[in-house]
Amino acid sequence: MLAHHTLPSPVGPLTIVASATAVHAIHFGDTSPLADSCADHRQPLVAAAAAQLAEYFDGARRDFALPLDGAGTAFQRDVWRALVAIPYGVTCGYGELAARLGRPSASRAVGAANGRNPIAIVVPCHRVIGKDGTLTGYGGGMDNKRWLLDHEARLAGAQLALA
Repeated sequence: MLAHHTLPSPVGPLTIVASATAVHAIHFGDTSPLADSCADHRQPLVAAAAAQLAEYFDGARRDFALPLDGAGTAFQRDVWRALVAIPYGVTCGYGELAARLGRPSASRAVGAANGRNPIAIVVPCHRVIGKDGTLTGYGGGMDNKRWLLDHEARLAGAQLALA
């Protein structure tokens, strides 16, 4: 059974949907297409995801430790796994991500898969930018993408300066 919770955050409400075994979605806003099928009871993974997201926004977490299961094709899941490998505070282009997947000519397909990522922030699709370094579309809105990138850059820079 699925359960959901809406978490307030600096980028607006985030709706987390999880089962007993995995987080299935994190959507911007106070609803999710999956929320309609959710039961009323809470799943421990909903609370765990909410806690880890709160730590991320507080600057205390760079990596998430959650089992994930976003619905998608095999190619989309490959792209999403590659997104998780992009380090905190670092960006890359769609072409670079396609090359990492061994499909250098598939940058548009990578962009489409990136756009269908159902697990925002935890699967960091916000870290993918245009080839020329410009921000490109983001399902959570361009202001939120800029906020997330600035948040990570600010904290990554601060910690590097202290090292």
